[in-house]
Amino acid sequence: MKVAQYQWSESLGWKPGPPGRLGESAQLVLLFGSTKLIKARTHVEEIRRLYPKALLFGCTTAGEIYGVEVADSSLSMTAVSFEHSSVRETHIPLTDAGMSHAVGRDIARSLDAQGLNHVFLLSPGLGVNGSELVRGVAEGLPAGVTASGGLAGDADRFQESYVLCENAPTPNAVSAIGFYGDRLHVGYGSGTGWNPFGTDRIITKSKGNVLYEFDGRSALTLYKQYLGEHARGLPATALLFPLSVGLGNDAQRVIRTILSVSEADRSMTFAGDIPEGCSARLMHSNVDHLVDGAHAAAIASVGMMEDSPDLAILVSCVGRKLVMKQRTEEEVEVVREVTGEKAVLTGFYSYGEVAPFVGGGLPEFHNQSMTVTAFLEK
Repeated sequence: MKVAQYQWSESLGWKPGPPGRLGESAQLVLLFGSTKLIKARTHVEEIRRLYPKALLFGCTTAGEIYGVEVADSSLSMTAVSFEHSSVRETHIPLTDAGMSHAVGRDIARSLDAQGLNHVFLLSPGLGVNGSELVRGVAEGLPAGVTASGGLAGDADRFQESYVLCENAPTPNAVSAIGFYGDRLHVGYGSGTGWNPFGTDRIITKSKGNVLYEFDGRSALTLYKQYLGEHARGLPATALLFPLSVGLGNDAQRVIRTILSVSEADRSMTFAGDIPEGCSARLMHSNVDHLVDGAHAAAIASVGMMEDSPDLAILVSCVGRKLVMKQRTEEEVEVVREVTGEKAVLTGFYSYGEVAPFVGGGLPEFHNQSMTVTAFLEK
C-alpha cells in the first residue's frame, strides 16, 4: 500500500505541497473537510482531476484530522494505492430518517459479497437515525464481514452536513466503500472515556431516537435541572453531558448525543435510539479520561493485526472536541503512539461513530467515542 497525504487551508494553501503524487495509480482518495469547502466544490474538482481513476470518498466534518493535527476550516486529503487489494463504492439516497434501517440494509447488500473484507460507511449527520442505519447494515452484511465509519459533521452548528457521492456533496445519501482482498488486514476499536454521574433512571417514554420521559417525568425538564446554567446553551451544551444507555441486560452500554430539544413537548432527540425500559444515566468527562478512551481504541485496532498499520482512519465525536478544546490533538497523538510512525493518520470529528464493540462482532452505532479503523496490506 502506498499513501500520499495533503492538507489545504486558506492561510497556507496545500501542504506539504501541491497534491498529485500517486496520480492515476490511486484507487481511493479520502477527503474530509469543512462544510464551506466541501460545498464550494473547488478543491473537490481539483482533486478529481489529479486522481482521475480513484474513488473520491468523504464528508463534511466538525474538525479534520491530518496526521496528528486537528484543524477546522481545512481539507484533509489522503490518496491510497493498493498493491493487492481493491475498493468499490456504493451509495443510496436517504431522504427521511424513517428510511434509515432499509438504507443501511440495502447499501450493505449492494456490495458484491465475493471477497469482501470490510465496509467503511459515511452518512449524513442530520436527518438519519444512526442506530437504525447501522442495524440495517449489520443485517445486510455477509457473514464474517463487519463495518465501521461515521456520520458527517457541521462543526457545532448542527445545520447541514454532506457526504460525497459521485464526486459531488449531497445532504441526503449514504455512501460506503467495500474493501476487497485477503491480503488486506483490517483492525478496529472504539473507546469512550466518559464517566456517569447522578442516578440511574429508567426510560419510560420514547419513540425511536426521541426521548420524552425518565421515571415518568419530563426528560427535558429533568435534564435541564442537571445541567443548571449550561441549560441555556442547549442543544450545543448537551455535547458536554451525553447520555449512557444500557442495552438489553445492561452488559453493553452505548453513549448517545442530543441533536435537538423541543420546548413544545419537552422532548429530546438523540443521534441514536433510546429504547423504552432501558436504564439511562448522564455522563461527563475530562481530557485525561477521553485520551485514555482514544488509547483503548487504538490498542484494540492494532491488536487485530500482525504488524503496524499503513493507514488508520480516526472518527471521533464533536462532543469530545468541545471538552478537550486546545488539548484535542492529545487524543490523536496517543493513537500515533500505538500505531507507530509508519501509519498515515486521517479522519474527522463526527456526529456519530460506527464500529463493533469487539473484534469480529457486528457494527454498533456510538456517540461520544473515538473509533480507529486500521489497514495493513501484506
